[in-house]
Amino acid sequence: MGSEEVRAGVTLTNLDKPLFDGAEATKRDLVDYLEAVGDRIVRQLRDRPLSVLRVRPGQQPFMQKNLPKFTPDWMHRVTVWAESSHREVTYALCDDVRTLLWFGNQRAVEYHPTLLLADRSQGPTHLILDLDPSPDQPFRQAVLAAKLIREALANDGLAGAVKTSGAKGVHVFVPLRPGLAIDDVAAATRAIAARAERLDPDLATTAFIVEDRAGRVFLDSTRAGGATVAAVYSPRIRPGTTVSFPVAWSDLDNITPKDFTVRTAIDQLGGRDPWVDEMPEPQDLPDDLVAEGHTIPIARVQAMHEGKRRARARRANSEPES
Repeated sequence: MGSEEVRAGVTLTNLDKPLFDGAEATKRDLVDYLEAVGDRIVRQLRDRPLSVLRVRPGQQPFMQKNLPKFTPDWMHRVTVWAESSHREVTYALCDDVRTLLWFGNQRAVEYHPTLLLADRSQGPTHLILDLDPSPDQPFRQAVLAAKLIREALANDGLAGAVKTSGAKGVHVFVPLRPGLAIDDVAAATRAIAARAERLDPDLATTAFIVEDRAGRVFLDSTRAGGATVAAVYSPRIRPGTTVSFPVAWSDLDNITPKDFTVRTAIDQLGGRDPWVDEMPEPQDLPDDLVAEGHTIPIARVQAMHEGKRRARARRANSEPES
């Protein structure tokens, strides 16, 4: 087989080159996977500003938000003002499989859409918890933490779907009715994490500062507002090129992230789209959840202030006595 092909009008090159060190896959494996999973992943990426994580031979992976000048004219896009960098950023809208294959040819391995659609007036489409085990913890700990989140949600009449992150963790998605305020969704996310932590504080923590986690699973409630998250079905730049894969709650005890790779995931999907099948109907957020969340400090802001306080304390303790 040659190393150059045309699929869906996209010229693909260097297909037989290794994807990255430890990938156990070639660029062809990536493109074959994206083509096979195309309709499923595009269904989740459509109308969302997209960032991708690309990897070039001999270089470290890098996140690409702004579209390069050589992007084809036919690609859909949206320009968004980035408050953090004080500039306009032109994001891709991955609205079709052709766009997906073009990114695959650019060695874009990971696909990170925003939680907001390009039409931000509809508000966040999901409430998301990202469950991140400590480096020395097994995946089983993330599974146990996901069950805490599920219990906390159920206690407030909510339900979500679960997927592997494709790395070591788990993502829980709760679909929301359109039109909810960004700040209220962010507050509810913090409240769910706090309630799950209270269920088993020895297992899980909302501590944003790593040194404060003491080997517990981090319940990351910061995936809100304009944040991004690895899309369901997105490959990851991890050993074996694992894939973020949807799992039924009843199957969560029986899987590991390494079960799903660009080489194996399609056979396990068959003709199904389990993310759609497992996702509950959009839900409203209970008032008590939102109210509690508004009393909880934003994790990143709190961590920044705490870091400054600790730095001042260290400097004071290190100053010689006069």
